[in-house]
Amino acid sequence: MGLTLALLLMISAVTGVLLALKKDVEIIQPPTQKGVSKNLAEWKSLDQISAIAEKALHETYPEQKENFVDRMDARPSKGIVKVLFEEGNWEVQVDGKSGEVKSIEKRYSDWIESLHDGSIISDGFKLFSMNFLGIGLLFLIATGIWLWYGPKRVRLKKRK
Repeated sequence: MGLTLALLLMISAVTGVLLALKKDVEIIQPPTQKGVSKNLAEWKSLDQISAIAEKALHETYPEQKENFVDRMDARPSKGIVKVLFEEGNWEVQVDGKSGEVKSIEKRYSDWIESLHDGSIISDGFKLFSMNFLGIGLLFLIATGIWLWYGPKRVRLKKRK
């Protein structure tokens, strides 16, 4: 049980550090580009942006022809839409107004997050491992406090 908890803690700690650095390390997550307009009324429709992103990915990487849009992350403050694909951690950033493709990059932060929370194996494993990790950490905290406080308490009783 201790080895399992130690392994989960190590994975969680390492991936947690990587996720904390995702905005600062380009290989983990590509930097957010800037578009020409923050005004959503001037932007292309999500359907158009999706088509632009798919075309750009499929033309640049023909082996990705069967990879389609999973979700879109609109950033009005940056004037950009991040289009994320179903497989391979691909991200295409498209200017919301002009439709210009600003970047086509691999995004490893999603994979690291699924490793971090255990969902890389299954949702059931995620539920089990995160609860096991949380309860294990509470147990370690409680026993650590007792190991620190217990001897002090014994010494105080001996003095009296």
